[in-house]
Amino acid sequence: MHLLTLIFKNTFRHTLRTSLTILGIAIVILAFGLLRTVVSAWYAGVEASSANRLVTRNSISLVFSLPISYKEKIRQIPGVKIVSYGNWFGGIYIDEKNFFANFAVEPKSYLELYPEYVLLPDQRAVFLRDRKAAIAGEKLATKYGWELGDTITLKGTIFPGNWEFVLRGVYRGRDKSTDETQFFFHWDYLNEAIKKTMPLRADQTGFYLVGITSPDLAEEVAIALDTTFKNSLAETLTETEKAFQMSFVSMSEAIVVAIQMVSFVVIVIIMAVLANTMAMTARERIGEYAVFKTLGFGGRHIAALIFGESLFIAMIGCAIGIVCTFPIAKVFGKTMGAYFPVFHVSMATICLDVAAALLVGMIAAIFPTWRAVRIRIADGLRRIG
Repeated sequence: MHLLTLIFKNTFRHTLRTSLTILGIAIVILAFGLLRTVVSAWYAGVEASSANRLVTRNSISLVFSLPISYKEKIRQIPGVKIVSYGNWFGGIYIDEKNFFANFAVEPKSYLELYPEYVLLPDQRAVFLRDRKAAIAGEKLATKYGWELGDTITLKGTIFPGNWEFVLRGVYRGRDKSTDETQFFFHWDYLNEAIKKTMPLRADQTGFYLVGITSPDLAEEVAIALDTTFKNSLAETLTETEKAFQMSFVSMSEAIVVAIQMVSFVVIVIIMAVLANTMAMTARERIGEYAVFKTLGFGGRHIAALIFGESLFIAMIGCAIGIVCTFPIAKVFGKTMGAYFPVFHVSMATICLDVAAALLVGMIAAIFPTWRAVRIRIADGLRRIG
């Protein structure tokens, strides 16, 4: 207990220096936490993927479509439980800056495949019944102030024209990793309009979503499915939902790697700052450590004082940084919601913050401790006064 009291008093003996060091650590932990949260948000779609879902698209590219007639053939493949399909719509709401994901889907099977999209039963029933109906995520509806029954007009980019939808439901995510910024409407509504304006593009879908009976059958079903349509006019490429999402992340892998490197660089920088603070502290107290030795205190006691002070400073700064991370991440998530639909500070990030602070505190104390323990009593006493 006396040792802990001494550590506490030593920590704040030079208030200004300690305060600035703590502030520096807090800022670095805040930056580290935000950068790691950005990386986590980048992989949010991958982490939210289900092992029971496969994605089938045109083998040439995602921009090429597949015939809707493939649906029944896919359903007959052993291991397939449910089949859904959809198109990326790419509509614009009022202005191009109001970007959000919007899809034309087969509503019943799609909602069955994605139980993480929680929709009230009465809203679900109305959505399934009304072909002009649409549903939106809770974050998206809140952002634009949409209410049930509102008419929402999207300007088509892939499918030209102004498309009107009636908001019949607002879903919320079952999990924190669920994207609540998406917009879904009936594929049939889109297809019927295309038949009148672009008949050659009718009865085509951008992708199929395949629910399988067991994750162990993923590879087997994928091979069987692609083999079924081999040498057809529209060959397929089937992969797990996680692999499909990773294909998008890999396009920006260099950016992700750069962010990860920066997050570790800031830790190295603050490690040097704290090491300098502890070196100055130890140098000033060499005489005191010599007195401790004359009183019978061993090297482990001096090491405990220095390591304790270094860790105490590091953990105070860490605590302040973590506390500040949550409100700043919340503001950042609202600002960048179009690019990071799922942006929250995970427990893994908090653990990394704590681990980083402990590492900084430990490494910063090594050299000052080594110097204080090795100095001879006579040399240390010469420095008194």
